[in-house]
Amino acid sequence: MKLSTRTRYGIRAVLALAESYGKEPVQLKNVAKQQQISVKYLEQLMTMLKSAGIVNSVRGSKGGYCLAKPPKDITLNDCFNSLEGSVITVECVKNQTYCSRADNCVAREVWAEVDKAVRNVLESTTLKDIISKTRHIHYQI
Repeated sequence: MKLSTRTRYGIRAVLALAESYGKEPVQLKNVAKQQQISVKYLEQLMTMLKSAGIVNSVRGSKGGYCLAKPPKDITLNDCFNSLEGSVITVECVKNQTYCSRADNCVAREVWAEVDKAVRNVLESTTLKDIISKTRHIHYQI
């Protein structure tokens, strides 16, 4: 399973906002520079994340973007679903009628386990968890 650039960049941007949670909104140009993502592409990602209720935009001279909820209340699964859609390794895991061999396919069982494992990690990992790990690593250096 390979994550798209959209998902990788979107999660990096959300993590940048999580690091600034509780402070003033972060301007998109600052996130773009820090994360080395084009502002134009970041605008598209923020639109998706805003539609999903993960980020809010604030207008004005001190405007920018901020998380819509505390980092402890946003999972990677929330971000992933808003940017990519639901986790699925192969279509037959979600839709058995997709393949006529689905009922007797041993490989399908393995793909279902992979889906479940990935989903469990995404659902159990919050932005706060990642930020905490990042801060711990920075303090160790």
